[in-house]
Amino acid sequence: MAVNFTLNGQPVSLDVDPDMPLLWAVRDEIGLTGSKFGCGMAQCGACTMHVDGEPVRSCSTPLSAVEGQSVTTIEGLQGKVAQAVQDAWVKHEVAQCGYCQSGQIMSAVALLSSNTQPSDDDINEAMQGNICRCATYVRIRSAIHDAAKTLRA
Repeated sequence: MAVNFTLNGQPVSLDVDPDMPLLWAVRDEIGLTGSKFGCGMAQCGACTMHVDGEPVRSCSTPLSAVEGQSVTTIEGLQGKVAQAVQDAWVKHEVAQCGYCQSGQIMSAVALLSSNTQPSDDDINEAMQGNICRCATYVRIRSAIHDAAKTLRA
């Protein structure tokens, strides 16, 4: 039985095991590799995608859970908020190894899409569970504040 959903604005129909994690369906079946496999237990955030605008851990989300919904990956991220976050990431030189960055950016965009004046506590809560082994958390927070400032300008 095929699972039908929208991926980055395009209709998709995948005839695979509906219990397959969304991450593997997107990476292995569709070929979009921007979302990363980190822990496989929804604890590190490297696999974060948006489902109907909300950040989800795609490594533990079965494909069947996105039936009829809209999924956005880092490759399909666009718009004013996404651009502000991406520009701030570059300006603040957030990425070191870069492995976690797609998940970090997806979580930051979700936060700023609903809150353009986040406090440090708001950022900590929204980014909780997004692990960065290079420990660029200070730069991540600075970049989010900078992106928020851009959005309010």
